[in-house]
Amino acid sequence: MAIPKINEPRLLADLDMLSAIGRTGDGGVSRLAMSEADVAGREWFRQRVREAGLIFRKDGAGNLSAMLPSTRLGARTLLTGSHLDTVPNGGRFDGALGVLAALEVLRTIQEAKLALPIHLEAISFTRTRRAVC
Repeated sequence: MAIPKINEPRLLADLDMLSAIGRTGDGGVSRLAMSEADVAGREWFRQRVREAGLIFRKDGAGNLSAMLPSTRLGARTLLTGSHLDTVPNGGRFDGALGVLAALEVLRTIQEAKLALPIHLEAISFTRTRRAVC
């Protein structure tokens, strides 16, 4: 069996597309938590998950996930990811790299038709704005 390989052009294209959401004039990215740009980035992620044929989930805290389920009854879940929002004028990889790399792993395993004994979940954690005192 051939070892599955990450689709590097797809991952890089995803990073480019997401970095366009909230791009600043000086080359940074600002997707502050719950801002209009963050909401747009979250919707963009939902669309990528659905296009990949993965299960999209949003929990009660607002965390977003792509899920690749195992067929094994009682399987445990391996959760990996990060966040899609950024610090003010962050870089294009701020949080996004962890989420999109995890999504790419799920897509690669799914395309290779590998049957795993665990569920795989790529998560984008939701952070809330904190009041500054």
